[in-house]
Amino acid sequence: MRKRFLLVLLLLFGTGPAWADRPVLMVLGDSLSASYGMPTEAGWVALLEERLQEQGYPHRVVNASISGDTTAGGLARLPRALERHQPDVLFIELGGNDGLRGIPPQETERNLARMIELGRTAGAEVLLAEIRLPPNYGAAFSERFEAMFRDLTAEHSIALVPFIPDDLDEHAELVQDDGIHPTAQAQPLLLDKVWPVLEPSLRATADR
Repeated sequence: MRKRFLLVLLLLFGTGPAWADRPVLMVLGDSLSASYGMPTEAGWVALLEERLQEQGYPHRVVNASISGDTTAGGLARLPRALERHQPDVLFIELGGNDGLRGIPPQETERNLARMIELGRTAGAEVLLAEIRLPPNYGAAFSERFEAMFRDLTAEHSIALVPFIPDDLDEHAELVQDDGIHPTAQAQPLLLDKVWPVLEPSLRATADR
């Protein structure tokens, strides 16, 4: 009787939800990816999911971004997130809050390196977003901070996504009143910055 009941369930519902067989793209970021100051559906990650559907990519998007998060916070959260979502593509957009808080770049670099290693060990294609700091943090600190993103991607042979909000300083209407976070109107531009670097990883994992 029990076997017959299970068989009926399988015939009715299949072996699981349809999305369970789709490759997963996970974004692990901070406020730049967490739709800070706007509805979630207006953020570039939500727009990315729409573009994936339009372009025929099967990926399901998991946004594991938290406003204000640091690389230490991301590293603490990552093992559980990898276990739960099993991403095929991992896009790391963290480090900005480390820099703003004056955390030593070597500590940030260690955290990012460990996240890259964890993602690759879990079988994910890993991408890292470049982060830049406001000019008031001093040239020496900013140069050391920004160089580590290039160094990490070269060392681990992964793709580097150019600084997402680049060029927004010239368009005040695209930056929120805090002078840091892009507005909802800027989100399509952020997606356009990410897309050319992300798409090769999408193609590589589309059939997983």
